[in-house]
Amino acid sequence: MVDPSLFTGRYDDSLCAALGEQGVEVTLLARPMRSTDAITPNAYNYNPHFFRRSEALRGRLGEGRPFRLVKAVEYTATCTMGSLKALADADVAHFQWLPLAPADRLLLRRLKGRMPLVHTVHNADAYHADAGVQGKGYRALLDLFDALIVHGDTTRQALEAEGINSRDIHVAPHPPMRLAAAKPADLRGIPDAVVPRLLFFGTIRPYKGVDILIDACLSLWGTGHRFELVIAGKPFMNIAPVLDRVRDAGFADRLITDLGFLTESRLDAHMAKADAIIFPYRQIDSSGAFLSALHHGKTMVTSDVGMFASLPDDVAIRTPAGNAAALAQALLRLLESPAIRQATGAAARAYGDSMGSWKDMASVTIDVYRSVMAERA
Repeated sequence: MVDPSLFTGRYDDSLCAALGEQGVEVTLLARPMRSTDAITPNAYNYNPHFFRRSEALRGRLGEGRPFRLVKAVEYTATCTMGSLKALADADVAHFQWLPLAPADRLLLRRLKGRMPLVHTVHNADAYHADAGVQGKGYRALLDLFDALIVHGDTTRQALEAEGINSRDIHVAPHPPMRLAAAKPADLRGIPDAVVPRLLFFGTIRPYKGVDILIDACLSLWGTGHRFELVIAGKPFMNIAPVLDRVRDAGFADRLITDLGFLTESRLDAHMAKADAIIFPYRQIDSSGAFLSALHHGKTMVTSDVGMFASLPDDVAIRTPAGNAAALAQALLRLLESPAIRQATGAAARAYGDSMGSWKDMASVTIDVYRSVMAERA
């Protein structure tokens, strides 16, 4: 299993453990773990194969452009000339994420023909049009794989529209996830809400629509509605102008920010203390953040794109993507009604309980492995 940047550590950990429990010998190849990583390999092996040198320099360089440049150079060198020993004896190489498409192409070409190659396409537009050189050539990489795994029909249809043969696409629904549980110190570190609290959490990127959420909140605050907004997670965009708008409007006391690489337990504490969790995404196929929040039983407000569009009506309050006015109206409904918050939160928890398990996911994945191995034989 390959996720060089450990982009979705919780997903990787859940799937690898489920595969291991069904008798598959799994090694996850990723980067060295950080203090914010909460995964503990169980029933599988972990190999910090990628980014060893750049991760060792991370504390000195910080998270800025020099660090990203060092990472890119190291990764390109690894893909071009690095040892393949860690993959040499594999029956299947399963890539979860491809962090730098031009370099990934070099690695995949070296591996092509040695073993079957599988890739999970978590979103058809893997970089949501905001990654620049990182995603340049990603579509061409898909042709190098023997099988592609997707989480639903939205992604499957998008890949077919791009010319991918339907026989190479396998649907494996994304099960709910649970982040590491909040510790007492995490809960103490986040103040209790005294008015209804909305939460936006996870990595902050342009496609996730935090600016749309701010627009909606400003309109409600401006008409006298009292509530808090928490933004928790690592920005991968300049959000200072968005936050400045809140302060300039005189509502700084209504906005709580917790920015940076947060531990899973701290994110879990934020979810525990929120009244509603908001996903105002402009585009998405499947959302691990949404699936990791279901068990908290909180009201979910989403846009109407990707997996959100197919949710049962009582599981989430959906609004048109990119429409701040419609989002404000949806937020107003739940802010004014504790009964709506309670009912929709209970429906979200029940929906999560009814979804498939990681054991199911592992079974489908093993079937994919068997099919590509049989074709190769």
